[in-house]
Amino acid sequence: MPTVPAGRPRRRMLLSPQGLFAFMVLRPLSDLFLWVWRLERRVEFLYRPVFDKWARPPLFAWAQSLQNARRQDEHLEIAEERLLPGEEQYTRDIIDELAKFTRENWLPGGAQRFGNTKTFGVLRAEFAVLPDIPEGLRHGLFAEPRTYPAWVRFSGPGPYAPPDIEDYGQCSVGVKVMGVPGPKLMEDERFTQDLILVSPASFVTPNIKENATLQRWVRAKAPLAYAINPFDSHLLHLFMQLLYSPMLANPLEVQYYSNVPFLLGEGRAVQYSLKPCSRARTRIPSRPAENYLRDAMIKTLEAGPWTFDFMVQVQTDPFLMPIEDATVHWPEDLSPYVPVARLRLAAQRFDSAEQLAFADVLRYNPWHSLPEHKPLGNSNRARKRMYWELAQLRQAMNQVDHVEPTGEEHFPA
Repeated sequence: MPTVPAGRPRRRMLLSPQGLFAFMVLRPLSDLFLWVWRLERRVEFLYRPVFDKWARPPLFAWAQSLQNARRQDEHLEIAEERLLPGEEQYTRDIIDELAKFTRENWLPGGAQRFGNTKTFGVLRAEFAVLPDIPEGLRHGLFAEPRTYPAWVRFSGPGPYAPPDIEDYGQCSVGVKVMGVPGPKLMEDERFTQDLILVSPASFVTPNIKENATLQRWVRAKAPLAYAINPFDSHLLHLFMQLLYSPMLANPLEVQYYSNVPFLLGEGRAVQYSLKPCSRARTRIPSRPAENYLRDAMIKTLEAGPWTFDFMVQVQTDPFLMPIEDATVHWPEDLSPYVPVARLRLAAQRFDSAEQLAFADVLRYNPWHSLPEHKPLGNSNRARKRMYWELAQLRQAMNQVDHVEPTGEEHFPA
């Protein structure tokens, strides 16, 4: 009989991701949950738009209030960070699990990112800093009005790349602003500022300790067990993710959130959001194609340009707007988002094989950044090494070299 390691309760060992119970019970249960969810998505068009407009806001606010009532006040100051005990080891654990997942699930030459996996498109854009932003927000990239070239990658959540209707109803956007002068926090790119956002309004795990646990369950193909584990439940986090996981119609018509904070100058923390300037107008096809989200983007940009507001939200309350807990959505009634730039996508065609392959040579990392926008919090601190090592692994498996783009790249129409 296997022995229980010292200090680890036997009941937790029963729910080991690599155990027989996980393989025989929790993995099939997780598969069943996903099957029922995907079946439900076929009828979401009947009720989801009305639900998201009227029911989602109060339900999400209730879940956030319940979470905040359970949280302990760490008594941190504005923009203050605090290292998580064992942070280095948790970071290492996450990297090891994701590296194993990558080798186990992708063949050399076809390796994909673990998160933000399926590329919908890499689009040419302009990032225009507005001329009339408040004085206190004029730092770093936003110090003065200026227009920069950008490559914008829209993608699905991962860790797989299934037909769009079978994915998790979330998407992400990575904005690589180019031609940005000044010293950077990572040395592998000299002139870029990366901005990474996702469609849920809060992150799936509060910190990297819990994220390390989640990744073990994901690799075991039983992610539902992370939420329903009776010894360490995360049902509330699952509930909040499901609220922001509808069957999407068009990635260009979604509002995105950073979920994690960044400096803006000295002693000021902010979160980011990217919001379309036009109202949604795309309908979900009655028989969605495998890449219907990319098809919707193509149709939108064939008709004309598309614009987003890039906004920042200033931290004003260190408890209700924490630095170290990524599942807490910063209340917008305490600190509303303020537009600081416009992201403009020109009318374009972006689905050539060469332009889709361009995504593989790019690395998006929030630490491709000016010091004035330093990433904050344990999730961000882990992303520096995690994104770096996993990008190296992916590109080594695919035998491609990392490229720092300039905006001068061109692809066949």
